[in-house]
Amino acid sequence: MPYALTVGQLIRQLQTADPELPVYLAVNPDWPYAHHIARVVALTGSETGAVYVAENGQAGVLPHSIRTELAWS
Repeated sequence: MPYALTVGQLIRQLQTADPELPVYLAVNPDWPYAHHIARVVALTGSETGAVYVAENGQAGVLPHSIRTELAWS
């Protein structure tokens, strides 16, 4: 079952990281690649408000340690 991460949960998880580190999306366990992030767009004022993170091109294969941490190995 998919799990929807809230903005607050994402912020709390990111607060422990070095703010100078790059951020990538890890996408698809069958093709474990990292992707660059382009923009973050918020849709507010409706029943279906959400924040969307736009992908901006492939950055390469995910490191094995990250695939293991995500249980994608």
